[in-house]
Formats: sequence, C-alpha cells, structure tokens
Amino acid sequence: MGDHTVTVTDNNNHQSSVIQIYPLGSYYFGSKDPIVFRDETVADRVQRMKSNFDARGLRTCVQAVMLVELFQHPHILLLQVRNTFFKLPGGRLRPDESDIDGLQRKLSRMLSVNEDETDHWEVGDCLGMWWRSDFETLLYPYPPPNRKVPKECTKLYLVKLPVSRKFIVPKNLKLLAVPLCQVHENHKTYGPVIPGVPQLLSKFSLNINH
Repeated sequence: MGDHTVTVTDNNNHQSSVIQIYPLGSYYFGSKDPIVFRDETVADRVQRMKSNFDARGLRTCVQAVMLVELFQHPHILLLQVRNTFFKLPGGRLRPDESDIDGLQRKLSRMLSVNEDETDHWEVGDCLGMWWRSDFETLLYPYPPPNRKVPKECTKLYLVKLPVSRKFIVPKNLKLLAVPLCQVHENHKTYGPVIPGVPQLLSKFSLNINH
C-alpha cells in the first residue's frame, strides 16, 4: 500500500499530528432499519428546545469529523437527511454523559450493526466549538456577546478511522463522502459549521494511503 503525506510544520519545526486517511473503497457500506425522526415544524422545534432548556439547561451536542480518500483527495463523511440537508454524524448528549461516551453511542446508533458496541470508535481531538445564543439563531464559533447565556453548544471531534470497517446506515439516511474542497466556505449548501472543517484540519498532516 502506498501513501502520500502532506506535511505541515509549525514555526518551531515540530511536525504536527498526523491523520491517516484510507481509501473509500476499503470500507463496506450497508443499510439497516430507518431511524424515526420527529415530524415537526420550525415553531414546534423551537418550543421543544425552550422546554428542554428550562428543564435541563444548556444543550450539548457532539459531532464526528471522519475522513476517507477518493481521487487522492481527502473527503469528509456527511449524513444527508431527507435529501435536503447535510450534517456531521453525532447528536445530543444525555444528562451527565461525557463527550466521548456520547459521541461513541451516537455513532454506533447511526452507523453500526450493534448499537451496544461503542468502544470501537477512536475519538481524538476536539477540533472546535460552536454556540447558539437563541433558539432561533444559527450556530457561531464563539460564545454569545454581552454575557448572554448560550442555549446550545456543539463540539466537533476528530474520529480516526481504521484501515477498514463496516458502516451500517439507516435506510432513511445517506452517508456521503464529500471532498473537502467542495465544503470549504460553502455555507449555502452545508450550513454554518461544516464549511469551517477544512480550516480546523489545516493544523494536521494528512497521510493519504493508497
């Protein structure tokens, strides 16, 4: 197996962390029963978020950044929901659940055959955090100004993939490999968070294996 390494060094000549990226063709993709989504309007969702905030406080979500190689270029794995919008795999934490445990649970629920096996996901660095200042607003990569209490925090974690694995995806979701060059600053298609991922990854060396 050959490889191609894009090496990035800092001002002190220390090599930054390396991400091993393997070909998309080395992974198996299957399907399983659909996940049931709430059929709700925007107003319903806002009201649900308000009720949850009153009961539990800040909502914390964790999402996974997973990379594969295709055409000698890094691709990010995204879920497409209802053929309308894209999201990183992950979801909301349970009360008192750690970031890593919650992300492993969510990834197993969405992408594994056995939802109870959660320890095979290698969760690495936290790449960034986004905040929602109001229930109706978008996420921003900084806390709300004027000491306003945030309503939601979303954390992105690097999840390193092995040489091969099985992805078993609910039938009502699509797992797509999208080029980093396509998502970069493409807010119209991918929303406020995903287009910022290529910049967050720029501190790493990407070792593309063929």
